[in-house]
Amino acid sequence: MAAGIQNVLITGSNGLIGRTLAAAFASKFKVTGFDVTQPSLDNKVPTTVADGSDLDAIMPAFHGVDAVVHLAANAPVETPWPDVLKNNIATTHNVYEAARQSGVKRLVFASSNHAVGLFENDEPYKSIVAGQYGNLKAGEFKRVDNTVPVRPDSDYGISKVFGEATGRYYSEQFGLEVACLRIGTVNRINSPVQSVRHLATWLSHRDLTQLVEKSLTAPLKFEIFYGVSNNTWRFWDIDHAANKIGYAPVDNAEDWRDQLQS
Repeated sequence: MAAGIQNVLITGSNGLIGRTLAAAFASKFKVTGFDVTQPSLDNKVPTTVADGSDLDAIMPAFHGVDAVVHLAANAPVETPWPDVLKNNIATTHNVYEAARQSGVKRLVFASSNHAVGLFENDEPYKSIVAGQYGNLKAGEFKRVDNTVPVRPDSDYGISKVFGEATGRYYSEQFGLEVACLRIGTVNRINSPVQSVRHLATWLSHRDLTQLVEKSLTAPLKFEIFYGVSNNTWRFWDIDHAANKIGYAPVDNAEDWRDQLQS
C-alpha cells in the first residue's frame, strides 16, 4: 500500500464519477474536491471552486493532499478543440504541476478508452462493438492492452494521450506515482443497456470504485490500466491491472443482455 494516503483530492468533483467516488471513499479517506462549478446542496465534499486552466487559482486545493484523482475535463468526445485545449490539456498540465509543487505522492489520471479508440476500426473489435460476433469466441482473440500504440479517435482522445504522456514525464522526472486509467463506459444508470457496444465496454460503479481505490493504494510508479468490468465480450485487457494492483472486477455486462434497448 502506498504509505500515508489519507487526504484525497478529486478534481471534477461535481461530475458523475467524482460524486460516485466521493461517496464510496467517504469512510476511507478525507476527501476534498475542486471544480469549476459550485457543488449542489446534496454534495457535502468541501470544494474549491476554480478554473483549472489557472494554476494559481487551483493551488490552494492541493495543500496537504496525499493523492489526487484527476477527473476534471470536458468529457464529450465531440468537444471542440478550444475547449479541449483549455479544459483538458491546460487543466491537466496544471493539475500535475500543482501536485508536484505541493508534494503529492500519487496521482490517478482519468484517461479514456478514446486514447486508443481507433482500434475499434479494426477486426474483431469492429464487429464486437456492433454486436456481430459471427464465429468469434469470447476471449479467444488478442485484447487491446497497455503496450499498444496510442490511437486517439478525436481531439478529446488526443487530450487523454497528452495526460498519459504528462504523467510519465512527471513520474520519471519528479517521482510522482501515476496511474492512468483508460476508462470505458460509465453512465448514470449504472448499466450497459443503452447500446450493444456497452456490453463490451461497460464499467460498473463498484468496479470503477475498486479500480481507483487500488490505483490509489497499491505500490506503483507509472502504469496504464483499462477501466472495464469483467464483461464476456470486453476487448480491453484487465490482466495487467490484476497482476499489478489486484484489480478483480465483479460485474459482467452480459448479465444485462436481455434488457438491451433496441
